[in-house]
Amino acid sequence: MPAKPDRQAALEQYRRRSGVYDLELALFEPIRREAIVLLAPRPGETVIDFGCGTGLSLPQVRAAVGARGHVVGIEQSPEMIERARQRVTSRRWRNVELICAPVETAHWHGKADAALFHFTHDLLQHPEAVANALGMLRQGARVVACGLRWAPRWALAVNAGVYLAARRSITTLAGLEQPWRELERQLGPMRSASRLFSAVYIAHGQRH
Repeated sequence: MPAKPDRQAALEQYRRRSGVYDLELALFEPIRREAIVLLAPRPGETVIDFGCGTGLSLPQVRAAVGARGHVVGIEQSPEMIERARQRVTSRRWRNVELICAPVETAHWHGKADAALFHFTHDLLQHPEAVANALGMLRQGARVVACGLRWAPRWALAVNAGVYLAARRSITTLAGLEQPWRELERQLGPMRSASRLFSAVYIAHGQRH
């Protein structure tokens, strides 16, 4: 794998996976739920889901912010965001906005109260994408990131599983020791915890 994220490879990767993505992520649904609980969206708030994929996080986030809140999903894969649009349309959600663009060039007009990065490794290894994402947040906004990470070196079986999962979901192994490092550098101090035998992390902080 290259040392830096490869956007074209990622687009092709998710074009192929779009039809089975929801099934593939089923194992990690408890992580998603925990991350959103930790994010603590409140009624009336605006939350941005960076790298929203097929919109799996949208129902829980929207339920938390309520009808007066606003949810923004940003995703660069046309095939993935089309499935998110189908989800939004079928449920007639009027307060969910979807933007198809790479996060590093995406534009949104407001300032959000909270942001979720759910299994967005390549995005978090891209300093320009992180900077642009944080620019869409107000001061004090809450941020939660989660995804794959290397377990301790002695956990060979766990790391074999991480590698296999990474081959299908990311385009660079760089940064897997501490995937939230660039986010923390730009955001400020973050707290992190490990899950699934240290194969997955959840990190959270606030924009200072």
